[in-house]
Amino acid sequence: MLKKKDFGKDFKWGVTISAFQNEGAAFEDGKSASIWDTFTSDSENVNDGESPGSTSDFYHNYKKDIKRARKLGFKVFRFSLSWPRIIPDGKGEPNPLGIDFYNRVIDTCLKQGLEPWVTIYHWDLPQVLEDEGGWTNREILQWFSNYVEVVTSAFGDRVKHWIVMNEPMTFVGLGYFTGYHAPGRNGIGNFMKAAHHATLCMAEGGRIVKRNVGDAEVGVALSCSYVRPVNKFLFNRSAARRVEGLLNRFFIEPLLGLGYPTDIIPALNIIKSNYLPGDEERLEFDFDFIGLQYYFRVVAKFSLFPPVLFATEVPPWSRKTKLNSMGLDVYPKGLSSLLNFYSKYDNIRKIILTESGVCYPDFLRGDKVNDARRKKYHQKMLKQVKKAIKRDIPVGGYFVWTLVDNFEWREGFKPRFGLVYNDFKTQNRTVKASGKWFKKFLRDE
Repeated sequence: MLKKKDFGKDFKWGVTISAFQNEGAAFEDGKSASIWDTFTSDSENVNDGESPGSTSDFYHNYKKDIKRARKLGFKVFRFSLSWPRIIPDGKGEPNPLGIDFYNRVIDTCLKQGLEPWVTIYHWDLPQVLEDEGGWTNREILQWFSNYVEVVTSAFGDRVKHWIVMNEPMTFVGLGYFTGYHAPGRNGIGNFMKAAHHATLCMAEGGRIVKRNVGDAEVGVALSCSYVRPVNKFLFNRSAARRVEGLLNRFFIEPLLGLGYPTDIIPALNIIKSNYLPGDEERLEFDFDFIGLQYYFRVVAKFSLFPPVLFATEVPPWSRKTKLNSMGLDVYPKGLSSLLNFYSKYDNIRKIILTESGVCYPDFLRGDKVNDARRKKYHQKMLKQVKKAIKRDIPVGGYFVWTLVDNFEWREGFKPRFGLVYNDFKTQNRTVKASGKWFKKFLRDE
């Protein structure tokens, strides 16, 4: 049976949201367009042609939502900053109204007894910077550095936990390689440039936070997947290792001073065409913690395409496995393997599960939402965390994605991850059974 005390008194329990997915108010108080505002303005870019609109309207409901997080028993409130709200021109002078909004959010967290954990970049690049090449333009190192200087100077007196960037593989891979996400660009050349610049920005952002906020704890939040081969044939096992290299090693290893994983994916050597003198050293930064975000398993097999990997995924729907409402493979046991995998790296002193969640269809009946499968999912994930702690793997926190149902990027409103059900027409909130379970679990000692 799960007990809160089994995780230790210093274990961090949190919920997390993101600016674009929750705030709404896309053009209020001086905010400019992000790449996601632009991308979702075309109905063909969102499932069912939906528009984010006010999403869950955190911009006007932040006090109630933060108070709700505290009532559920959480001690950490992780949220992201909107770059185009803080610096509408992408570079240059900050927007006082944008700064003021996040000051209010931070102060409300502290008033409610919640630690504010700030994510500096969660995918919503100012459109004006994308017009100049976005993450493929090396100038973004200066743009991003300026942005980090602004936010650490504004909030560093109260915010002591910083996540420099969220899921670089997702926003680079889907945004600049496949074109499935904003800004909708594709091609291996765009991917390599954007990936290298993002890695440099993570390291440089960490250095700026440490310089400006002396007692800060700094990390990054990386997506990862449990990868296994479709069978034991050597060519499929090799394919799985290459997929693992891309999904689980690509960003963490250069940040640890190990370079990109060219040993398993030789084609990645072309990324070095984007190096300038000194880049090898600039890629490395000693983060206080590494955030991991695990949502789905990948089963891989050999394939001639794409030629960079010579591997492809066996579609989850063809394997008769458990799926979430986005058609992804739900496999909590995979977390154990991932925690083992990352714990073997030197210089990873602490691991935080900075996002953990699952989307299933939810139905409001009266004043109740019985999301039994979500509750069971979190229980299974926490059992894996508990086992890892017993093996002396330094897992220091578990943050639920997400507090309130919101806009799930290109997938629209259909995928619901929240502990709290949201009626997007009225913005009325209803705590789900999973949220009530966390409230009881976090209260019990």
